[in-house]
Amino acid sequence: MKKIDLHSHVGNFGSWAGVKSDIDSIIKNMDEYEVEKVVLCSANQYTNDDTEYAFKKYPERVFPIVFTNPNEGKKSIDTVKYYVEEKGFKGIKLNPLKNAYVADDVVVDPIMELAKEYDIPVFIHSGHPPYSLPWSIALLAERHPNVKTVMIHMGHGHGVYIDAALKMARRYNNIYLEMSGMPMGCKIKEAYETVGKNRIMFGIDAPFHHPMVEIQKVLTSGIDDKGIEDVFYNNAFEFLRL
Repeated sequence: MKKIDLHSHVGNFGSWAGVKSDIDSIIKNMDEYEVEKVVLCSANQYTNDDTEYAFKKYPERVFPIVFTNPNEGKKSIDTVKYYVEEKGFKGIKLNPLKNAYVADDVVVDPIMELAKEYDIPVFIHSGHPPYSLPWSIALLAERHPNVKTVMIHMGHGHGVYIDAALKMARRYNNIYLEMSGMPMGCKIKEAYETVGKNRIMFGIDAPFHHPMVEIQKVLTSGIDDKGIEDVFYNNAFEFLRL
């Protein structure tokens, strides 16, 4: 069954993580597990060239998004403008946890305004206090109702945060959910049935997770065959305007 991976990384994650991935290994896994396209970002705001290289090498397989750190002010804005306008990037990645800002801080507003101007989605890491909790992402989405905001990991590993991700997505229709790293398959079904059949999407989060683990969560979630096709492929195809 064909798939679109809504969230993976290329590059080297040192320190505690100790994992890395290159585009050739990502493509090899994509071929093995029938992943047609990957939404790809770099390991941090300084290595967007890794994503640019991957996009140049596999333009039909990679949907590139630019990693930026709003704490850097004008530099952050210039980074987004450069990669969107000059390199053809198609979205923005924010990681409040990694860069130490609360998701709804006013420093993020200029980035969201750029996303609205370019009509591109924003992908935000969720699930870790104090910076990236679903409530904070929802407050940001509330201020920017015309920006499609993807809550990556839909609350991640904590049941309370996962529940909050669903509640916030039900409240704000510009919030979309991506399920990599979120352990509760039943919440994929709940999101499909209560948030919206088109607002929950498959992701792998390479190099942190193996495709088979993320695939099995969808297959065992309890949704029907049409739902599985939607989560694996149809929803992302529509969302990314492919």
